[in-house]
Amino acid sequence: MTTRTPTESEVLAAASAIVDAFAATDTERYFAGFARDATFLFHTEPQLLDTPEYEDIWKGWVADGWRVLECRSSERRVQTFPGGAVFTHHVFTRVDTGDGEDAYEERETIVFSVDDDGLIAVHEHLSPMPQDDNAEDDANDE
Repeated sequence: MTTRTPTESEVLAAASAIVDAFAATDTERYFAGFARDATFLFHTEPQLLDTPEYEDIWKGWVADGWRVLECRSSERRVQTFPGGAVFTHHVFTRVDTGDGEDAYEERETIVFSVDDDGLIAVHEHLSPMPQDDNAEDDANDE
């Protein structure tokens, strides 16, 4: 049996569904894009999370007044292979923490697996955007 290779447009649609649900702070729709045994590796958390652990953290944030105000995805890249795909992008997020606004610029990778006729995310990795050393050097040159 041959494993299906997803198309780039399928991967972009699956990634957009997750990003759009995140941007709407739509818990149910957001987590529907992930497998129940998906893993999450975030620079803000001390350990690898599974889906139920991340859902608990998310629900705690929401209970404390957290919500997404803006989420923009750029520099999208898709790599497909038989049985899945890797989606990477830069993401700008602005949130209301319940205590005020905060914003982040990060890089994100989402790994997708072919699931029946669609795609399901099986891993998400979020890391901080590296500081641009040249930007500071340029500012000092002015």
